[in-house]
Amino acid sequence: MAEKLYGRIEMFEDLSLHILDIVENSIRAEAKNIKIKITENLEKDLLVIEIEDDGKGMSKKMIERVLDPFVTTKPKHKVGLGLSFLAQASRMANGDLKIKSEMGKGTKIKATFQHSHIDRQPLGDMVETMMTLVTSNPKINFIYQHQKNGKKYIFNTKILKKKYENLSFSKALKIIRENLETGLSKLNNGG
Repeated sequence: MAEKLYGRIEMFEDLSLHILDIVENSIRAEAKNIKIKITENLEKDLLVIEIEDDGKGMSKKMIERVLDPFVTTKPKHKVGLGLSFLAQASRMANGDLKIKSEMGKGTKIKATFQHSHIDRQPLGDMVETMMTLVTSNPKINFIYQHQKNGKKYIFNTKILKKKYENLSFSKALKIIRENLETGLSKLNNGG
């Protein structure tokens, strides 16, 4: 069991992999719309990750238990480490994790981190994370919003689907990747 847990721990080298795992929970909860919002405020030394969905939601009892690594809703799994690892990662960086959920209405996860904290995991590759989510779940609408020091980049699959509905799958993927790379590059380079 230790090897299985260790392999799972290694998966969370950066925050983008935490995001991928939490969004996969939203997908299993039958969400049709998922919003990922990252806010970096260097002046306040703050990083905030919010993931919101319109899935099944959780009962109050489940919200109280969901951060326990030995509680999972996944069939055939004995542990549910995603939320507990994200909570641990945020606390290690002077932050916290909050969960709001309502049955039949969805769930919102908010993780905060001290941006400059030595133990804060790097954000990671959000382009690859979003590409994985979009290509694996074409029927789900994803909104990815990233703010950094007042500048904002928004990626919305609903808009892109309408704009590029007549393109081949490979051409559409190329455009999606370019959109993500260009938008995040401008955001990170102040352009």
